[in-house]
Amino acid sequence: MDKKAPWYYLALLILAGEAVFILPFVLPRIFRPTVLDVFELDNIQLGLCFSVYGIVAVVSYLFGGPLADKYPPRKLMAIALWMTALGGLVFATFPSFGVLQVLYGYWGFTTIFLFWAPMIKATRVWGGTTSQGKAFGLLDGGRGLTGFLFGLLGVFIFSLFISENVESASLLERQEAFKYVLYCSALIISIIGILTWFFMKSGIDEKKILLEKISIDQITSVLKLPAVQLLMVIILCAYVGYKITDVLSLYAREVMLYDEVKAAQTGTFLQFLRPTTGIILGLIVDRFRISLVLVFSFIASILGGVLFATGIIAPTTTALFLISVVVIAVGVYSARALYFAVMQEGKIPLVLTGTAVGLISLVGYTPDIFAGPTYGYLLDTFPGRQGHQYVFWMLTGFSVVGCIAAVIYYRIYGREN
Repeated sequence: MDKKAPWYYLALLILAGEAVFILPFVLPRIFRPTVLDVFELDNIQLGLCFSVYGIVAVVSYLFGGPLADKYPPRKLMAIALWMTALGGLVFATFPSFGVLQVLYGYWGFTTIFLFWAPMIKATRVWGGTTSQGKAFGLLDGGRGLTGFLFGLLGVFIFSLFISENVESASLLERQEAFKYVLYCSALIISIIGILTWFFMKSGIDEKKILLEKISIDQITSVLKLPAVQLLMVIILCAYVGYKITDVLSLYAREVMLYDEVKAAQTGTFLQFLRPTTGIILGLIVDRFRISLVLVFSFIASILGGVLFATGIIAPTTTALFLISVVVIAVGVYSARALYFAVMQEGKIPLVLTGTAVGLISLVGYTPDIFAGPTYGYLLDTFPGRQGHQYVFWMLTGFSVVGCIAAVIYYRIYGREN
């Protein structure tokens, strides 16, 4: 595994890795106030859509993981991209709440069963034995850059087809403008799928990283690894933080009193911080114990969560708002970039990466089920600043638990290595 896959392999991996999530997550994050309006949803309903996605995803993680140990990652990923883009055409019809839930369930299958474990395994393949931090840091940073560029493109297209005064634009005008954003996204995702199928080849004999059959004994042995059990907790806590960054553009609108375009720009700014964090980490983190850096990422999340949760950030404290956004983003995005990078440190076999990722994700990504409805309930039940404070106390609590699990992981594996 010392033979390195080419750089364009990583480039395609990055493009595909974010493109598949643009429609279900990135655009609703950047355009959250707009999405609520044009689909005529409240926060709880949008959260329930994410929950349906999460329920399907949980099953998909379990069964999709072993699939990645049996079939070439690039083929599974390409099929997932094409199927996800097809869902975008349904999304662009602004369907009813019921149809929207079915669509999110469909996306739970396409983006997870066919895509997630293959992406993580392909990243481990590129990183080899010495560059796991670089591989996963650049993957998440690059994915963040892709999301940022999609965000810029989306905001540009949206503003191009909307009247000069966003506040006075009718619902129909906003729907028409957002429809173009969705169509362009679906087209680009399809093209990336074609490139992935034909060109994302590692140069390594695929038989060396695939198994003909996955046994129950192998799955059980993976589940018993302490690294796998701790990563379940670490990823669950880190992912709650990542999900809660979805509300920062809404915070800008409801608490900082920004208009829709400025609120979307806040979401886009987050998409800029994600690649910056991931790329910097990717370039330097292999010089350190990755598990120790993971501990510090949770500490930053705790600090950022407390800054928002205490309620000291208001329309009169713009600078503090921006600083707090940076602190919380660096913490959340650092944890996200590194939590799979410690698999090598935790001695999880490469050939069983897909199975391990499936089991870890089964627990680690349950926030897809409960995070959206929980913070949606808090925001709708306690309108304004109070609801947002409760949401960020939630982030802080999970970050504390994640920090404790990361410290244990470091004590077991970081010092040993």
